[in-house]
Amino acid sequence: MINMRGIKLSLHPFFVILMLFSVMTGHFLELIVLFSIVLIHELGHLAAALLCGVRIRSIQLLPFGGVVEMEDHGQLTAWKEIGIAIAGPLQNVVMIGAALLFRELGWGDGAFLAYVIYGNGMIASFNLLPILPLDGGKILQAAASLWFPYHQILLWSSRISLAGSAGMVLLSVSSLLLGEGRIQLNLLMIGIFLLYSNWMDYRHIPYRFTRFLMNREKKYGEAARIGTLAQPIIADPAKHLEGILRLFKREKYHVIYVLNKQGGLIAMLPEQRLISAYFATDRPRT
Repeated sequence: MINMRGIKLSLHPFFVILMLFSVMTGHFLELIVLFSIVLIHELGHLAAALLCGVRIRSIQLLPFGGVVEMEDHGQLTAWKEIGIAIAGPLQNVVMIGAALLFRELGWGDGAFLAYVIYGNGMIASFNLLPILPLDGGKILQAAASLWFPYHQILLWSSRISLAGSAGMVLLSVSSLLLGEGRIQLNLLMIGIFLLYSNWMDYRHIPYRFTRFLMNREKKYGEAARIGTLAQPIIADPAKHLEGILRLFKREKYHVIYVLNKQGGLIAMLPEQRLISAYFATDRPRT
């Protein structure tokens, strides 16, 4: 583990196993190139996060990317999250462009440059798959949260990611099941890692949603300061409090209109009144 100005940089055990395997098979140079590509990819995320004012706790490198642990206290908007996620694959695009330029100018070894181009293309393409915690999954989740209720986005992005991860595991063993080949070990290990990560993420949805609600106070302060138009939510008196809160959108401030069966207005409540009542009476459900 390396500590860089309070940011912990470490290798995932999966990466360590791959390093040992590459030494035994004589592919250590290729691994060094892969490590460099992944590191630059993650440094792109790091730079973008720092520019957005987000503090980074740690970076853990995997063969196909990395896991960046950020401190988000409600200041990370959907657009900032999209920018941070795109910054990683963008570094791969830049490296591909540099390698193509070097090859065109006749600088460097052609086979080495070809591997750099292939490695960057592979890392960028894989990370843009719409599966969490890959960059594509983060981009899709953040973009969808601009239009749909946040709880719904958490739920469906986790379900899609679970299905995608399970599909990756099945794909890795499909040749063996069909009697046409062997298990794709690398893809199987990656699929298992993603499947486990997304299962844990799915189980933690109530806690992530609770944290989202706890950070809404800042959204209310900003809305009051700049005079943002509130997005109305229509509810009847019988609707459960948590059901109303699950209609909240990430980038919107809400006012809740409680109507009777005849359509008459019973109450008009700002969202912070409902959030306060929720934390006073309810608890996250598992």
